[in-house]
Amino acid sequence: MAITRPAPPGPARTDKRSGPDAPAGGPGPERDGWHLTSPVALTVLLLVVVVAQGPIRGALSAPVMQSWTTVFVAVVVQALPFLVLGVLLSAAIAVFVPPSFFARALPSRPALAVPVAGVAGAVLPGCECASVPVAGALVRRGVTPAAAIAFLLSAPAINPIVLTATAVAFPRDPGMVLARFAASLLVACAMGWLWQRLGRTDWLRPPAHAFHEGGSKGEAFWGSVRHDVMHAGGFLVVGAMAAATLKAVAPASWLRTAAGNPFVAVLALAVLAVLLSICSEADAFVAASLTQFSPTAKLVFLVVGPMIDLKLFAMQTGTFGRRFALRFAPATFVLAVLGAVLTGAVLL
Repeated sequence: MAITRPAPPGPARTDKRSGPDAPAGGPGPERDGWHLTSPVALTVLLLVVVVAQGPIRGALSAPVMQSWTTVFVAVVVQALPFLVLGVLLSAAIAVFVPPSFFARALPSRPALAVPVAGVAGAVLPGCECASVPVAGALVRRGVTPAAAIAFLLSAPAINPIVLTATAVAFPRDPGMVLARFAASLLVACAMGWLWQRLGRTDWLRPPAHAFHEGGSKGEAFWGSVRHDVMHAGGFLVVGAMAAATLKAVAPASWLRTAAGNPFVAVLALAVLAVLLSICSEADAFVAASLTQFSPTAKLVFLVVGPMIDLKLFAMQTGTFGRRFALRFAPATFVLAVLGAVLTGAVLL
């Protein structure tokens, strides 16, 4: 008969495993008692500002920083009222104007529907954030894609708010308003006709859901306003910071060299418009601050920005699909630059 001996007495073992390997009922993972939250981060930032107020005051009193602050505040203060008004109008159109209205108002022939839709962008204004989903709703309701594309490009570029802001930003150059209207409408119609000629239906993935579906119209309106103000305001701040940096920090010789070569000046401001992604209601004030560049180069900045930039490319990809955006963005960029240069050569 086998005899089993009891194990010798010793210290009790504790299972130190934690997480998913810990036994049921055993001790869980240790938790820290301090977490970084928004109020804590704000408190720390305020403490740093209070402690370092001497060096901060000295840095802000430097001539370079005073020049930077002056340009930044001037651009933001001038542009912000137009941005807010444009957002209110575009939200009202996106929510209260049914997409079926456009389908009934446009001609049945695509070749005629394109210019009519382009001109409708001046009558029914909308910022970039609203024009993309509205254009998607038009395609879903049966409007020919060529006309929807023309409206998509013209609405944020030639509406009354944008043209008024351009007139305020260029008070001594009224031809800039006419040039912006003509070049933007020309490019919008050209892209619509180009899609009608070369576009393929398998490149376009229409959205499956209606814009602002569900909830009351009042909720949809204020939700759209909050969303667009936050996003467009953020891009305005970034654009104003970039313009102030170019004015205050970039060596004058670099800007003179870039502005002195017409090809480099046009290409530089076209790329800058894509990268900054400023709302069309505010971009004229940024362009007006770039005094070293020619009027034609500024016009390129004003035409390219509302038609294709980083945020628009992302929105077009999400609304119509990647295959559409990868073809639409380069073609729009090239036509916008060419249209602005040709218009500037004639009108400016």
